[in-house]
Amino acid sequence: MLDLLITHATLPDGRQNMSVAVQDGHIAEVTEGLAADTAPAHETVDAGGLLLSPPFVDAHFHMDSTLSYGQPRVNASGTLLEGIALWGELKPTLTHDAIVQRALAYCDWAVARGLLAIRSHVDTSDPSLLPVHALLDVKQRVAPYLDLQLVAFPQDGVLRRAGALDSLRRALDLGVDVVGGIPHFERTMAEGAESVRILCEIAADTGKRVDMHCDESDDPLSRHVETLACETQRLGLHGRVTGSHLTSMHSMDNYYVSKLIPLMAEAQLGVVANPLINITLQGRHDTYPKRRGMTRVPELMAAGLTVAFGHDCVMDPWYAGGSADMLEAAHMGLHVAQMTGQAAMRQCFDAVTVNPAQLLGLEGYGIAPGCHADFVLLHARNPVEAIRLRAARLGVWRRGRRIASAPAPLAAVDLPGRPSRVDWLARI
Repeated sequence: MLDLLITHATLPDGRQNMSVAVQDGHIAEVTEGLAADTAPAHETVDAGGLLLSPPFVDAHFHMDSTLSYGQPRVNASGTLLEGIALWGELKPTLTHDAIVQRALAYCDWAVARGLLAIRSHVDTSDPSLLPVHALLDVKQRVAPYLDLQLVAFPQDGVLRRAGALDSLRRALDLGVDVVGGIPHFERTMAEGAESVRILCEIAADTGKRVDMHCDESDDPLSRHVETLACETQRLGLHGRVTGSHLTSMHSMDNYYVSKLIPLMAEAQLGVVANPLINITLQGRHDTYPKRRGMTRVPELMAAGLTVAFGHDCVMDPWYAGGSADMLEAAHMGLHVAQMTGQAAMRQCFDAVTVNPAQLLGLEGYGIAPGCHADFVLLHARNPVEAIRLRAARLGVWRRGRRIASAPAPLAAVDLPGRPSRVDWLARI
């Protein structure tokens, strides 16, 4: 007998009336038309034609600072630099338990939203590595229900502060998964480029992946992604390196970008855009016209690069909003990048599911035989509708066990001559 059988599901690739059979925490079969009488299971769920998706994945987040909004004060200007300054004010007051409890609360939110894998950058600037120890603790606690991948992130730069590089190395030795960096925050362009070289060499020596905050600036001359692509080529790190943010590309001239994107594609760089945060933090020095600030998502996708959307921040020194909803990030990305064609909107759904899963190197991800039985039943009939409605997560499964659920969003109305209930999926 099967452990779980999902019937009458629509899959993100458009297949309909699909059944997903689960045994021992893995998908045993994906086929059309299985039913409980022919494939008995301990639990059978009729999806009713709704969308069954692999879980959402956030390729860029900061869990050490999440849910700290207002501590020690609110970011009055709303700028990136004031947010960094605020984080510097907050760090001396941090405790292990406070970081752990906020992170665990956020992971609860994530599971409820069907977000079951997160890559979180963790600040390694303080020699005590307090945030690192705290998030390694969280990683172990949430492992049964959420994959948490940690990036050693030198928030203050690895060359502008004595001992920062040593702290980053110690974080990696403690078990942090990925080498991070922030070259545009080093003192000079030259030191930024040098930091990219050093950090990529550390990754090559240790077998780690790389994910750098890169060119999170409106300055079109911030071009560290070029160095990142070059070092990836030199060290043979193809497919293991991600450039996050890359917002300066939005301000670069087209001639330079016509050279840069092929260089990035040749190095097989991954890219993470953070639509909610970049539309908020970038363009702050502009009056009008005001730049959007997000990197060139459609062009990068067209060149064959793997592009994901990250949430980046939720209720922290940089951003007062957020609720762990990756469909919110996809919704914003769709608008900011003007990706409103049907195929482009589906690409935005991929940017919060399969694409970030590839960047994180997740094994057993997807809805196919042999994959982990991790999936989300959405109150939508297809990926475009899921983004439009920021669809409710009717069920969330991890290794075949339901770990979260929510009711369908229906509203009661009292209007003369009109139906008594509003269902946003109703066909007219």
